[in-house]
Amino acid sequence: MVKMVVIPLFFIAALLCSPSSRAADFCVGDLKGPTSPAGYSCKDPAKVTVDDFVYSGLAAVGNTSNLIKASVAPAFAAQFPGLNGLGISVARLDLAPGGVIPFHTHPAGNEVLIVLQGVICAGFVDTANKVYLKTLNKGDTMIFPTGLLHFQVNGGGSLATAIVSFSSSQPGLQLLDYVLFANDLPSLLVEKTTFLDDAQVKKLKGALGGTN
Repeated sequence: MVKMVVIPLFFIAALLCSPSSRAADFCVGDLKGPTSPAGYSCKDPAKVTVDDFVYSGLAAVGNTSNLIKASVAPAFAAQFPGLNGLGISVARLDLAPGGVIPFHTHPAGNEVLIVLQGVICAGFVDTANKVYLKTLNKGDTMIFPTGLLHFQVNGGGSLATAIVSFSSSQPGLQLLDYVLFANDLPSLLVEKTTFLDDAQVKKLKGALGGTN
């Protein structure tokens, strides 16, 4: 009899203590308040409306007239407050012919990419330096695990569009090229750590706005 009582009580306690057990239905982000790795503080529930749960920023093709010939329109907590605290977010990718999303990483979220139109060559590299590379067509889906360097390149002759989703409302983003060449990290250190020569480093810094 004791065992029959203890086991149900154990499962009830586990459910009450699980991450899915929440005191509130949602936590719409208060964008006027401070943010932290955990997200934004909650907006006053009395001021929450249906518009907090609707976002139209992914409807239009983005501007691809830039160095990488690509556009990324994020719908993270900062753009879509209703996502705050839910552990999800989305973004739209548009790649013109020749467009590329350079090697980058999302330190706080897994990524799922779904191709809506065009052809995208995508891949990632794991911590053993194994390359996972695939040419994706309309309707194809690919996963990029948290923290691993990955990229997307337009693999066709027309506009390519994809929707990506993340397992975080703030997945974070670091672009490798920008980490190396778009700041004031001394060129000498970049040369030593990348094995590039001075002319190459200065050319890339000039293209991406880096100094020093």
